[in-house]
Amino acid sequence: MGSGEGKSSVELRDESVSGSVLTKGSMFSMKEVGESFGRREMWRRVMDSIKIAIFSDKINLLIPCGPLAMLVDHLTHHHGWVFFLSLLGIIPLAERLGWATEQLAFYTGPTVGGLLNATFGNATELIISMYAMKHGMLRVVQQSLLGSILSNMLLVLGCAFFCGGIVHPHKPQVFNKSNAVMSSGLLLMAVMGLLFPTVLHFTHTELHFGKSELALSRFSSCIMLIAYGAYLFFQLTGQENSYSPITEEAIPDNDNSDDDESPDISKYESIIWLSILTLTISVLSEYLVNTIEGASIALNIPIAFISVILLPIVGNAAEHASAIIFAVKDKLDISLGVAIGSSTQISMFAIPFCVVVGWIIGVPLDLNFQLFETATLIMTVLVVAFMLQVLPILENLTCMSSSVM
Repeated sequence: MGSGEGKSSVELRDESVSGSVLTKGSMFSMKEVGESFGRREMWRRVMDSIKIAIFSDKINLLIPCGPLAMLVDHLTHHHGWVFFLSLLGIIPLAERLGWATEQLAFYTGPTVGGLLNATFGNATELIISMYAMKHGMLRVVQQSLLGSILSNMLLVLGCAFFCGGIVHPHKPQVFNKSNAVMSSGLLLMAVMGLLFPTVLHFTHTELHFGKSELALSRFSSCIMLIAYGAYLFFQLTGQENSYSPITEEAIPDNDNSDDDESPDISKYESIIWLSILTLTISVLSEYLVNTIEGASIALNIPIAFISVILLPIVGNAAEHASAIIFAVKDKLDISLGVAIGSSTQISMFAIPFCVVVGWIIGVPLDLNFQLFETATLIMTVLVVAFMLQVLPILENLTCMSSSVM
């Protein structure tokens, strides 16, 4: 009786021990399954993010040109090929940098998103300018930033008007005149800031030769940065109430799907991609700047042509394409915003920012863009401002004459 009870107690203990072992084993197995599932899920999200960021656009086929430029520089030191491949490699990275900024703006709201677009909108030009300034190539800095303004105001705007007119020959192209006038006014203000050091230099009215010109440039840069900050504050807080379209029917609301856009990736993925793309552009920009002089000799191209034409086109290639695409879709207002807004950012932010950074690190970068470059910039801004004032009047006259006939 007692032995039977003892045996039953031993069996019960064995069963409880085996049950606890099974319970622990099942817990370990479930934990391993959970960790395995978590790793698979994380790996799937990483692959989806890479697929969206890298393989979603045909222009990203140029991304391998970046690593190829590094390989060519390491094996051959042929500056012409390294420069050319670096240019091609930066084009898709600049476009993806703008895409990552837009993705992050979905989560930050309109105010912070606007500040992000203002900061990273010309990040490629700023990075190239920083490396050129580091190597003492101050004329390359000046000419590349000047070329960015000219390419946006002349090439991009002209192509937008031309392509929009070709695709919609019998339909008037309308745009928000108030925004255009505001941006043109800021550009004229920036031109004045660039004009004063040049006039001071060529009229030989400096009190201290070389120093007064540099001091005036730094003072003008600080004023322009403050003015641009005030413009951003006004634009982000009161633009909806301050601006109104030319007519009620100015911008047709045919494509509601374009307004209901949603982000492609999460907020943290946007931050990670923004960091990766900025770092990659920085690395390629160093290869690009290091080979400018060698490429000029190897390809028999003047450095001025590289600075004014090639570097701005590469840095703004994505903006150029988007402005033309919007014009073809009969959204000229957005095309004007891209072209003139980018020029405003460069003239009011990028150029003064480079001068202030040069002041901090001890590089004597000034706003004396030489007489020919400054005159070209003045004429460009005046012609574009006059055209934006006259075009709505011409459109109204055309509509009136067609209605009378």
